[in-house]
Order: sequence, then structure tokens, then C-alpha cells
Amino acid sequence: MRISDTLIEDRPEQTFFEDPALDRAFGVVMALATEVYVQRNRMRALERQLEVAGVIENGDLDREPSDEERLAEAEDRDAFVEGLMINLLGKQQAKGAS
Repeated sequence: MRISDTLIEDRPEQTFFEDPALDRAFGVVMALATEVYVQRNRMRALERQLEVAGVIENGDLDREPSDEERLAEAEDRDAFVEGLMINLLGKQQAKGAS
């Protein structure tokens, strides 16, 4: 049984905004925020374990990147931001019917 099967009941959808689509979008944002927090928490735990094991030292992850690392990160960041923000252009991305 999927969790979505237990959530679907025969009752009206709870709404907070005039447009129910905003409520749904906000629900997605909150679900993503929850996932981000879980990832942050797990990352901190992993960093602690790596430090205890002597793999990294406190502060190693806070050091400034080299020029080479900075360039690689910039290219990755630019591609990520482009993929994230392209939806704001309001242009169809799929090759389906227009």
C-alpha cells in the first residue's frame, strides 16, 4: 500500500489560498524543505563520523576552493540554475503538442 492511497479520502481538500493550486505547490515546497533538512542532518552526521575516523579535520570542508575547483563548481552551478529557472520563461520544454 502506498502512502497516497491512505491520504485520499472522500472529503473536500483543505485550502489556505484562494487558488488550490497554490496550496498544492506550497505542499510540494514544504515536502522538499523537509527533505533538505533531513539531508543536512545526515550530512552533519557523516562529517562527524569522517572527523572521528581521521579522514577529515575540523574545518576541511570550509576551506576556500582552488581556482580549478571553483571553475568546476561554477560550471555545475550554472547548469543547475539554468535547469531550475528555465521554467520561469514560460516556454514549452516538451516536444509534444503546442
